[in-house]
Amino acid sequence: VKALKYHGGANVKELANEDLAALERGMENLKRHLSNMQDKFNLPCVVAINHFDQDTDAETDLVKTTVESFGAKAIVAKHWAEGGAGAEALAQEVIAMLDEPTSECQFLYQDDDSLLDKITAVATKIYGAKDVAIDKKVLAKLAKFSETHSHTPVCMAKTPYSFSGDATQLGAVSGHTITVRDVRLSRGAEFVVALCGDIMTMPGLPKVPAAERIDISEDGEISGLF
Repeated sequence: VKALKYHGGANVKELANEDLAALERGMENLKRHLSNMQDKFNLPCVVAINHFDQDTDAETDLVKTTVESFGAKAIVAKHWAEGGAGAEALAQEVIAMLDEPTSECQFLYQDDDSLLDKITAVATKIYGAKDVAIDKKVLAKLAKFSETHSHTPVCMAKTPYSFSGDATQLGAVSGHTITVRDVRLSRGAEFVVALCGDIMTMPGLPKVPAAERIDISEDGEISGLF
């Protein structure tokens, strides 16, 4: 819910407050994700609402009804607080969906498509981009990888906060240009990584690790996780 409100323009410091207007605007982001799974990959979907204490009933109800209008179902999951029991309803919904007849999954590109065409397919079909920008040096590396690994899939490394390569472009941005600043070959895993925009790949560690604020009492109560 907080993530959707953020995509709807809510201030980061205000995300814990109920804001149905921002949530409704932010649902365009979820709609794009659902459309990608349902229309591009031909897959049935269930949406898990990762519930936290600040999320209000009005907000979760809005997500449920809006998701239904998108042709899917949303289930509240409280596993962070209740463990497995908090995700049981979600699990039951997934099981029920798996028992229903479905069409075969489809893919964005074929194995024999060029690496550049595969990158372009993801950028345009999933991210809603109009174009992909790659300079000559990167294209040369891509051509070299193609000599032995043209059959491999591509892995797009980009910000998770936007459909573009710019984390500040929220919602369901479209018509943008995805800039591929470098490509890497994961030879053993057999895929090509396209580095898009300003993104740090693993291992990316914070200056202050989360472990410094986590503690456990003599009674075994853990604090500092949230």
